[in-house]
Amino acid sequence: MPSGDSPLRALKLVQSSSLPMLVQQEIERMILAGEIATGEWLNESALSQRFNISRGPVREAFRTLEKSGLVRQEKNRGVFVREVSVEEADQIYDLREALDELIGRQVAQRATASQIKELHALVDQMEEAARADDVAAYYSVDLRFHDVLAEFTGNRKLVAVYRQLINELHLFRLRGLAQLGGLSGSTGEHRAMVKLIEARKVDAAGRAFKQHVVASRRRMYIAYGLDKTGKPVKSERRSVRSRSNPGRRS
Repeated sequence: MPSGDSPLRALKLVQSSSLPMLVQQEIERMILAGEIATGEWLNESALSQRFNISRGPVREAFRTLEKSGLVRQEKNRGVFVREVSVEEADQIYDLREALDELIGRQVAQRATASQIKELHALVDQMEEAARADDVAAYYSVDLRFHDVLAEFTGNRKLVAVYRQLINELHLFRLRGLAQLGGLSGSTGEHRAMVKLIEARKVDAAGRAFKQHVVASRRRMYIAYGLDKTGKPVKSERRSVRSRSNPGRRS
């Protein structure tokens, strides 16, 4: 009967359409949480068994993840979690400086009281994670904080571009946050940014958001043994300095 079959067909259509998206979101979560390492091969068969589904939705999820910049497909080899070079990450930081400055200015102009309250609550969660030295929990909230800020601009194109850039940088940022007190330093920057939004200081908010990216880039440099210009620190220079100042801590 057509009248009886129609709702069933609609239900199946919804299920088949949403399943690849759910799979994509779970694989993305696993990558961002570090459960799947950079450069690791994604086993289509194993993932389909893990999710108890056919390979089709997994394959479709791979295509979406490739577009978002998280994975790469190699002919006759399979799908791998993408590896981003330091040089490429540096270029992405250039773009983020411009985008974050724009986000800071726009959110300072239009954020509602409830949105500002939500931002303060997210910073509270980051402070709690920082006190516990829980890098994974901190990073999860940090991602949410910046994503929410992008959403508060109301610019869907900006949000889409921003999310792709963040996806490509996630491993660099996670490593950088764990270095040299990165958690507490980053939290202080976040709190100051929200206060500027709350005070409607548009220009100052834009500058603070841009400076936050500059500091994040600096943490990446330190994590990868680079100087402030992004060039490798020469180990020989450090060794000479250590020998000439044996009591000085590096």
